[in-house]
Amino acid sequence: MGSVADDGGKRKPSLLTTRRDGPQAVIPTGDVVRQVWVLAWPAMTHMLLLTLVFLVNRAMVGRYAVTALAATQICTSIAWSIISVFGASSSGTLAVVARAVGAGDRALAAAAARASLVFAAGLGVVVAVVMLSAEGALLRLLFPRAGAEVLAQADGYLRIVLPVLPLAFMEAVAAAALQGAGDTRTPLLAAVLGNLVNVALSAWLIFGGLGVPALGLRGAAVGAAATMAIEGLLLTAALMARSSPLPLLTRGGDALGEGFRPALGRVLRVALPAFAERLTYQAGYVGFVAMIGLLGAAAMAANQALVSIEGICFFSADGFGVAAAALVAQKLGAGQLSEAARTGRTAAWMAVCLLSAFGVVFALVPRLLMVAFSSEPEIVALGARSLYVAALAQPFMAFAMVTSMALRGAGATRQVLVVTLLSSFAVRLAATWVFAIELDLGLVGVWMGSTADWVIRTALLAVIWARGRWREVSV
Repeated sequence: MGSVADDGGKRKPSLLTTRRDGPQAVIPTGDVVRQVWVLAWPAMTHMLLLTLVFLVNRAMVGRYAVTALAATQICTSIAWSIISVFGASSSGTLAVVARAVGAGDRALAAAAARASLVFAAGLGVVVAVVMLSAEGALLRLLFPRAGAEVLAQADGYLRIVLPVLPLAFMEAVAAAALQGAGDTRTPLLAAVLGNLVNVALSAWLIFGGLGVPALGLRGAAVGAAATMAIEGLLLTAALMARSSPLPLLTRGGDALGEGFRPALGRVLRVALPAFAERLTYQAGYVGFVAMIGLLGAAAMAANQALVSIEGICFFSADGFGVAAAALVAQKLGAGQLSEAARTGRTAAWMAVCLLSAFGVVFALVPRLLMVAFSSEPEIVALGARSLYVAALAQPFMAFAMVTSMALRGAGATRQVLVVTLLSSFAVRLAATWVFAIELDLGLVGVWMGSTADWVIRTALLAVIWARGRWREVSV
């Protein structure tokens, strides 16, 4: 869909909001702040619940055995990285579906969702097969100092979780399709149910009971795999239901539905740069973590606590980003170019306000926050000093994350890729090395490097957004 002329802010009729013979997309109305918030809060909670699956299992495994906990650190990071990188196809899904919703092109919205699900399932099978054949060697390559028992347990976990990747990838694109159609609550409800299943099943299988022996980490793997499968199936079923705003099921003709190939092409045109961006970010993050490893065990432990504390900020910014991506794409599809720009700005500044408030809390009670994660004086002191720097980073992180997602929603994933390439390597790694290693500032220097990355990223993205060429991107 090419760019269209601005309508001067007038709302154009949309098939998805005016037809009475079928399900309707959920397009928020009212002032911009309300539109953003209606979509943002369920998306925030959804992200939190997705992460809780791994965090809850990690906590339960920690009570089971030390070696199992060490293995959990390894295998869950690998599983999460795989899902994060290959789940990038959801960026294309959201952009195309939301743009079609705004334009009232119900057929294209449904075709994009259908094509995304088929592609995600196929990609999941390929990645699962490749990883199952290579994960043993990969574990030994990435973690040469881990003991044989730790690697064996990590191997067992991955062999249970990896076969479920097709459903995990389908969950990501199904959630994106629903979010693009304005429905952020259905993914949230699926995540709530998935987490309840994970807690009950993992607790039972990790520690044993009712005639089942204690399975330890393998029990956690079964719980995580069951959760991914349930959420993937539930969201796919939600898209196929008669009440779905995106009618996936077709009658007769092409089994994949009319317009399958063109729709898939549009999704991939947006998704491939997003995939490259995720891969770039993960590669840069590996180097970032490696530098933290040079600082010693105490710095690594303190950094883990800091990442956990900052997690609430990531979830919040991500929620506003989902809202921005969906609304910007919808308004571009409807020809409301000025409203698209206004919505993106509003979502970004709402996130800036919220994360700035979190930053104030970081600065006021840093030691109290750290004590919740460790009782070791050295770790608490290291983390508390670094939290002052993290507090300064929050408004920049908020603006950069939300603006990046708004640009992805507009289909401008190539611009975001360029910014990520520059900031992840030329800024974050270089600044972290200078501050943490050369200037010997340790963990505080690490967070100074991270903050420098967010500041530069914010400046670059602000320029891209202000220039407005993202309005002309065709998806």
